Amino acid sequence: MSLFPRLGAALLSVLLPLSSWGLSFPTPGQPPTPPVSAQVLAQYDAKYIGDTAQPVIYLTFDAGYENGCTEAILDALAAHHAPAAFFLVGNYLEQNPTLVRRMVAEGHTVGNHTYHHPDMSAIADEARFAAELRDLEALFQQVTGQPLPMYYRPPRGEYSMDNLAMAQKLGYRTVFWSLAYVDWERDRQPAEDAALQKVLSRTHPGAVVLLHSTSTTNAKILDRLLTAWEQAGYRLGTLDELFGCAAPSSSGSPSDRLWM
Repeated sequence: MSLFPRLGAALLSVLLPLSSWGLSFPTPGQPPTPPVSAQVLAQYDAKYIGDTAQPVIYLTFDAGYENGCTEAILDALAAHHAPAAFFLVGNYLEQNPTLVRRMVAEGHTVGNHTYHHPDMSAIADEARFAAELRDLEALFQQVTGQPLPMYYRPPRGEYSMDNLAMAQKLGYRTVFWSLAYVDWERDRQPAEDAALQKVLSRTHPGAVVLLHSTSTTNAKILDRLLTAWEQAGYRLGTLDELFGCAAPSSSGSPSDRLWM
């Protein structure tokens, strides 16, 4: 990496010491305005969006706890042969090993959402930062017998530029998002039709979609959402594809489960 981008990134780390990943959606069907550009994020092996010239969507779920919705979500994904990524925390792995093993067995990616779900932007100590990720890795290995895929999502999107560098040093790729809506309030779940319209109005080529698997609304609308994306000509890709670690797979491949 050349010296200039690193100097630019260092300057940004002063100007933007810590932040929360927030987006604005000025034009329906178009990519949002991010707080940090894709070019800056790329210096830290981080992404929030894919190729905006391609009709590909990357579907991700954050799972801070189990709310009885994950089985329905997995069923809908299986019915559409759709790959997804699930970012899990420590208590989810401890309390739901069977669901985690099902995610892996059905070809989904499991990512690191930290062990305790803290504000990672407030952690300056590298050892403490690393422990949040390494402890989750160890538990995933214990539960599944497999190494954890090296994808990381900061809890609540709270990060600093130093955090991105620390995650990169640990071998992680940081995954933000370019499409989300308010779906996480357990006692104020959005109406199904309104939620579906909200997500579809924000859908754009290359979208990295963040949904919460705790949402009863998401569990109810997922089949309709996947159908609508399919009818609009989109396909679902994997995080490996997003980061250029794997070529797009052809439809009908049971091992890759890439949905067309």
